[in-house]
Amino acid sequence: MTSIDSLMTAPPVTALADEPAEVPRGLKGVVVADTEVGDVRGSEGFYHYRQYSAVELAERRPIEDVWRLMIDGALPANAAQRAAFISEVAPLRQISATVRAVLPAIAAVSEPLEGLRTALSLAAAERGLRPVIDIGPDQRRVDALFLCAITPTLLCALHRLRTGHEIVEPRDDLGYAANYLWMLTGAGPTAEHSRAVEQYLISTIDHGFNASTFAGRVVASTGADMGACVVAAIGALSGPLHGGAPSRALALLDEIGSPARIEEVVAPMVERGDRIMGFGHAVYSTDDPRSVMLRSVARRLAADSADRELVAFAEATEAGVIGILDRWKPGRHLRTNVEFYAGVVMQLCGIPPEMFTPTFASSRVIGWCANILEQAVDNKIIRPSARYIGPPPPQPIPAMA
Repeated sequence: MTSIDSLMTAPPVTALADEPAEVPRGLKGVVVADTEVGDVRGSEGFYHYRQYSAVELAERRPIEDVWRLMIDGALPANAAQRAAFISEVAPLRQISATVRAVLPAIAAVSEPLEGLRTALSLAAAERGLRPVIDIGPDQRRVDALFLCAITPTLLCALHRLRTGHEIVEPRDDLGYAANYLWMLTGAGPTAEHSRAVEQYLISTIDHGFNASTFAGRVVASTGADMGACVVAAIGALSGPLHGGAPSRALALLDEIGSPARIEEVVAPMVERGDRIMGFGHAVYSTDDPRSVMLRSVARRLAADSADRELVAFAEATEAGVIGILDRWKPGRHLRTNVEFYAGVVMQLCGIPPEMFTPTFASSRVIGWCANILEQAVDNKIIRPSARYIGPPPPQPIPAMA
């Protein structure tokens, strides 16, 4: 029999058969699941939703089609299928009286994205969302559509209340992106702005196993309800290293002020090792295809308008910062990511900076729900290991002095 004393004096164990293998920090490159939702091929500068190019979808389809693709696995084959899907989700956008009653209190103490965590939890609880492990695929799909539909409405309502305005109700005659701008501003959006925002929203629906998507799938693997899974994903998205960067990228443009100051402002930042918001990506080793597309959207919006100067300045800043990064970090190929031109496009469309990341969340919820649905179909709880690096146990517990 082994005594406690002998355990206390035993040498520390240095290797065990089930000791976790060495893994890179941040799990970079580690495959943790199989998926049919989509993928990112970073070395090629390409990403896709199911079997279709995400950029091509943004260029050729409305967001309702892509929403259906992500949740149901197929694009609508004809106008009747598209109309049926739109009719199915339209009633789900309405905020209930119970949730509406508490929104002013939430808006008074939190920014819209933080407030969304509370409001969406209440909406999910009121609707009676049950653990995904206890319901079938049809009910999980209904829950997913509800969360995707109500999220933009809640975000716009929270923003308007926080800025001293009345809530604007969604309109059945407007598409997803146009409704978003309508609920946010209370003004009828132009077709050009609606389409530009729609392209941005489509481009950000999903992007592989990013931090927020992974967080949502981890919670889904426990069998929790879909509302809990999405709230977990929102928490991850709120971090400035994930979804919080578009406004910070735009702030960089404000700080620089003019092309003549690019070197003066940015070179010392790079020399100090500061993160340059809007540049570099954890996956892409080439140009970010989302940034390339949104640059063209920004150019289209600014053509023949007073906004041409902003877009020209953004492009000059992009070129100048890339030159500095190539000089200081040769071989890294750090280029603009989606946040850089996302901020420009959203500003051109009248979306205030404090709503940049919430706007990101209003589309990414579709990707989260697609991943949560997939996780629930063939689930195993996600339970990785950690490598303990503290003092070797067991050690005597010291007596109190």
